[in-house]
Amino acid sequence: MSARPGGRSRSRARLRLSVATLVGALALGAAGQSARAAGTPPPPSPSSAEALQRQLDDLVRTPGGPPGAIALMQVGDRTTVHRAGVADTRTGRPPRADAYTRLASVSKAYSGAVALRLVDRHRLGLDDTIGRRLPALPKAWHKVTLRQLLGHTSGLPDFSTAPSFLEILIADPRHRFDSRRLLDFVADRNLLFPPGSRYAYSNSDNIAVALMAEAVTGRPYERLLEQLVYRPLDLRQTVLPQGYRMPRPYLHGYDVTPPAPPEDISEALSASGVWASGGIVATPKDLNAFVRAWAGGRDYLSEEVRKQQRRFIPGAASEPAGPGANAGGLAIFRYMTRCGTVYGHTGNFPGYTQLAVATADGKRSLTFSINTQTSKTLKPELLTKVRAVQEDFVCALLRR
Repeated sequence: MSARPGGRSRSRARLRLSVATLVGALALGAAGQSARAAGTPPPPSPSSAEALQRQLDDLVRTPGGPPGAIALMQVGDRTTVHRAGVADTRTGRPPRADAYTRLASVSKAYSGAVALRLVDRHRLGLDDTIGRRLPALPKAWHKVTLRQLLGHTSGLPDFSTAPSFLEILIADPRHRFDSRRLLDFVADRNLLFPPGSRYAYSNSDNIAVALMAEAVTGRPYERLLEQLVYRPLDLRQTVLPQGYRMPRPYLHGYDVTPPAPPEDISEALSASGVWASGGIVATPKDLNAFVRAWAGGRDYLSEEVRKQQRRFIPGAASEPAGPGANAGGLAIFRYMTRCGTVYGHTGNFPGYTQLAVATADGKRSLTFSINTQTSKTLKPELLTKVRAVQEDFVCALLRR
């Protein structure tokens, strides 16, 4: 925090804006959003290592852009890391593939992984309803299925937009919520639309997914992550915290609002308020290993469940939108770029924006992390630029 007179109040006001923008962006989601950013498609660009590095360097020099960026690309067993700027403006330390970062809504892919692995084991069914598995939730929600929750077609109201939730969060960003009671903030509301009738990105969906998984196994969601995701994929630097502290070392996240200097907000919010919808913290190295399996590698899902996962809704974009034309499946998105198609998820959170994608066979993958937040409502011009750079990295990945 700044030591200047009035610095603390300005800092708190900026954080409140970040919090409000986060929940607004996630609540608005991508319903009705164009599958490609406005404007003409970008022309083909060089995919050499030098050209990619220049783009990252330019991104961190952009006014209001991230202090740092790191992109990890893997083709087969060969991994290449591109980085620019800094992970910590105080020390000047560069971004690293083994430093932790907040995955934001990429966490939804992990709750999806838990659920679909349970479907493969016949512990859950995609047509299981809230009424069957979580009968204590509002009766008006009982016909919603697991499939609709995973595909954001449930109609569940988003708890993160509830005035009572926002009041607590803005008054105390580090407040420790009971993550399993987050849906209580909207328990008095009906569905926003008939289940399955349209797409609307909602944080409530993945909270319900995690609660369903707990209900059928009798095990905490955190334990299920360990058994069904971390251990099979050898993820040793992936955690789901409840508090606001980050494991060390970590990529610091910043509020970048010129002309003020970047403000470190890495540990400004508690992860308990997003839990299964956005709380996971991991290194780019671990995230890369996860997305390779999640997109199609290592026989992580059966062929039948994979087919269900990849029933895409055209134009249903992740938040923020990923590169190219977006389409939504079950806790996974398809990104059709000018050079080919990849699968994965994006996320944004105060201080962070993420992309994790891989090819359908899991043999080529890309994670792309910057340490400031951008979305279609927060710095949309920056998001357009980020998406263009991401698409060039995807093109380089697919050409190798």
